[in-house]
Amino acid sequence: MIYQVEVTLDPQDLYDADLLKRKICSKAGIDLSTVASYHIERRSVDARKRPTYLLLVSVYTKSDKRISEPLIRDTYNRVENAEEILIIGAGPAGYFAALKCLELGYRPIVIERGKDARSRRRDLRAIQQFGIVNPDSNYCFGEGGAGTYSDGKLYTRSKKRGNVKSILRVLVEHGADPDILVDAHPHIGSNRLPDIITAIRQTIEDFGGQVLFNHRVTDFEIQQHQIKKVITSQGSLTARKVILATGHSARDIYYLLEQKEILIEAKDFALGVRVEHPQSLIDKIQYGQQSRHQNLPASAYRLACTLNHRGVFSFCMCPGGLIVPAATAPGEIVVNGMSLSRRDSPFANSGMVASVGVGDALKHGYKGSMACLQFQQKVEQRMFESGDGSQKAPAQRLKDFINSINSKELPPTSYIPGIFSQRLDQLLPRDIYEHLKRAFVFFGEKMPEFITNDAIVVGVESRTSAPVRIPRDSTTMMHPKIIGLYPCGEGAGYAGELSQPRSMANK
Repeated sequence: MIYQVEVTLDPQDLYDADLLKRKICSKAGIDLSTVASYHIERRSVDARKRPTYLLLVSVYTKSDKRISEPLIRDTYNRVENAEEILIIGAGPAGYFAALKCLELGYRPIVIERGKDARSRRRDLRAIQQFGIVNPDSNYCFGEGGAGTYSDGKLYTRSKKRGNVKSILRVLVEHGADPDILVDAHPHIGSNRLPDIITAIRQTIEDFGGQVLFNHRVTDFEIQQHQIKKVITSQGSLTARKVILATGHSARDIYYLLEQKEILIEAKDFALGVRVEHPQSLIDKIQYGQQSRHQNLPASAYRLACTLNHRGVFSFCMCPGGLIVPAATAPGEIVVNGMSLSRRDSPFANSGMVASVGVGDALKHGYKGSMACLQFQQKVEQRMFESGDGSQKAPAQRLKDFINSINSKELPPTSYIPGIFSQRLDQLLPRDIYEHLKRAFVFFGEKMPEFITNDAIVVGVESRTSAPVRIPRDSTTMMHPKIIGLYPCGEGAGYAGELSQPRSMANK
């Protein structure tokens, strides 16, 4: 008989296997001698009273046999001679679409404007240390997209768009820590992701797919509303079926679609700042202890409220993390966050953003399908223009931000290019600033000590989601006006959409 039980452990007992076995048997009401093995299905931290681990455990007696799940890799087909699917973009959406093609028997040809994961590192160093932004190779563009370096957190548990666990298993099969299969808030680490992304590419190629770097899309050839060719900086590629997975920062693609009179729509997005605290302070607030036990993870938080019908919320919270420059073109300042696998930075940072509607863009004089994109872009350029021409970012102490006063000096930060003192209320749209200020006060009531001048806010966090949507038919997943064009992922305005090729079976 297989039992499934919930047990609690204090942090200091997390790795005490004998104690765990005794607790499992006590909860299941079975004798220790009958246990053959056990498997932790889910692990989380409950910090409501004092930090405690909650474990969901499957227990197998000696008469049971645990059946291991087959490798997902074993479901892939050899596709050297199969029908080709062209995938534009080698980010998470593009690479997982390619893996789905292998599963369904299509040959994926992935084209990417940037470089492979290893080669991207030189360009990231150029941004961090010299303020040089390569518009084709940066924290957003290149193999793995933004998910290779500026992220490492896997926070979705939604089942609406498919089996999330299968995605985690793919990552584990390509080198991620198996703990991501059981942790309630799984985390890989931006230092480990490049090797995982590279391994995924190797799988695509091993089964007959192809990945082409330094291929920036410059045009589409369309005849009678049917896509025929994709024109790139390296030449043209014939394509009857194209998955467009270019990410939320590929503005040139949006402009190209508009120029080609391919239907796109302005879309709500979010805009704000990145707030950075000492990690020790967040640990104290969340765990209620002066120091964090070594078996506890760096603590995180999620905050959200609605003020006058406008949502304000934390985004991409990075415990033990770093703030990084995420500009994709010269002349703009954009910040994002990342965490390494050990999450051992002395800083905790999070985006803190307010929702921006199409109506907000209209009020600022922007019209049409690119209204929100142009609004977003203008704020990023204003941040840059307030500085010295480098990637140094404008910043304030948190209390000073709330009180609209200049910070005479700034505390240390994880942001390598550096920060300079600047009143962000003078750079952000006034309505956005007012909502952020009120939200911070509200969050400070929920989390005492959160509002402190030991924390800083850094501008601007603006790439939370795409400011443009590329529409698609809800049944075929194809663009409603262009046969063979399949908008995919966050760049099309649909986060988490990784299984579009399934809809191609009868196309």
